[in-house]
Amino acid sequence: MRIAVLGAAGQLGRDLCSRLPAEVVPLTRADADLSRPADLRRLLDAVRPVVVVNCAAYNFVDRAESEPEAAFAVNTWAVRELALVCRDQGSLLVHFSTDHVFSLDGSRRHPWREEDAPGPISVYGLSKLSGEYLVRGLCPRHLVIRTCGLYGQRGGGGKGGNFVLTMLRLAEQGKPLRVVADQVCTPTATADLADAVTSLITSGAAGLFHLTNAGACSWYEFARAIFQTAGVKADVTPITTAEFGAAARRPAYSVLDNNKAMSPLRPWQEALAIYLRQKKSAAA
Repeated sequence: MRIAVLGAAGQLGRDLCSRLPAEVVPLTRADADLSRPADLRRLLDAVRPVVVVNCAAYNFVDRAESEPEAAFAVNTWAVRELALVCRDQGSLLVHFSTDHVFSLDGSRRHPWREEDAPGPISVYGLSKLSGEYLVRGLCPRHLVIRTCGLYGQRGGGGKGGNFVLTMLRLAEQGKPLRVVADQVCTPTATADLADAVTSLITSGAAGLFHLTNAGACSWYEFARAIFQTAGVKADVTPITTAEFGAAARRPAYSVLDNNKAMSPLRPWQEALAIYLRQKKSAAA
């Protein structure tokens, strides 16, 4: 079985490529740029994969507010072309989405299920939801995975580092940190997500799934746990979303219900401890 992985150089893509039990064709942005969707059919016609895993995305949440065309070009229209190619080839399309498709209901305080009605409050969230709908509507064989707050050994790619690495870097510089305390979600290790997705693919699963580590926390609580687990002293202060003043609105509560998953992922605290231990070993 041949599996093509788009976004193979990113943190999730790298973890997936090392785990998928098949002939993996890793495709970086240089190979398959989603901002040029017309090239996707030619490329995949040459590769002829049985499964296409799309880890690539426009994920600059704040920037999307001022450049919606760029967000939709990658997260919606390129995904539409990918869905059409996979439909025509009979391939399974595995596509990753986000907790940002939720939160129009600002009073929500219990985990979102797959069957709950989405309601994005940002351009980024809307572009990702549109891509979801196109995959589910156009490609008969699909697996759509919603997840949240990814961090992996690769780092954050073009975003300049994931949340964990950013917090540790700023703490080492002795800078005071102000972290939002009124947004609740579930940070997720890409290694755990990759294991779960690999199981779904090999089992023949299809449809829409929520996959995150177990539990929930605010970004402030996550930051505190990072410093405590890593044994790093930091000057960190909780602030509100309004005080942070980001360009894009974020979900106040975007915890995803994982009950549909075949095997639950470990608690986020355990995943974080393993991640930091591996980072320390790699640096030694």
